[in-house]
Amino acid sequence: MSETRTTADFYFDPLCPWAWMTSRWMLEVEQVRPVDVRWKVMSLAVLNENKLDEVPEEYRELLATTAWGPVRVVTAAKELHGEEYVGKLYTALGTRFHNNGEAPTKEAIAAALKEVGLPEDLVEYADKDTYDTELRASHTEGIGKVGQDVGTPVIAVPGPTGDEVAFFGPVVTPTPRGDDAARLWDGTLLVASTPGFYEIKRTRTAAPSFE
Repeated sequence: MSETRTTADFYFDPLCPWAWMTSRWMLEVEQVRPVDVRWKVMSLAVLNENKLDEVPEEYRELLATTAWGPVRVVTAAKELHGEEYVGKLYTALGTRFHNNGEAPTKEAIAAALKEVGLPEDLVEYADKDTYDTELRASHTEGIGKVGQDVGTPVIAVPGPTGDEVAFFGPVVTPTPRGDDAARLWDGTLLVASTPGFYEIKRTRTAAPSFE
């Protein structure tokens, strides 16, 4: 394997449990391959805002209201305090939402902000559209690489010929570790960089395992 380091852009929504699983795998990939992850936001609320009537009823309220808060706060943190906080805040939020089973309340978001050394009053941006232009721009950048028929996460990385390779997923549980993480990364890049390749899929038979 080449030791030239490369950057993988990882577009996430903090609320998505499957994106969370993939993000923990990417942290493993950083340890076993010469890859640096650059964390970027995308939004399930933006993705679905014009098709809520097509979304299962139990998810409509989540997407119409709750889903805006965490991703808005992450965007505000980036704009006001720097890109280096995006991944840190994502880890703090995701650990609370997914591993610990906390609801995405303002209290949980404020605790995550405090954990990473950010002002807790950034939580007020959960209800503000102050940085929605930047949020939408990042979402559009990510989803534009793969098309509208997918969700989060989206990963974009330079391919073997220098052209960018972007894809949704992979959707996996539990998080692959060590050599397993490396093999999945190598295999994912192999199929994703094949001209004309679009999809591999099978029915999910297990929920995310947040071990």
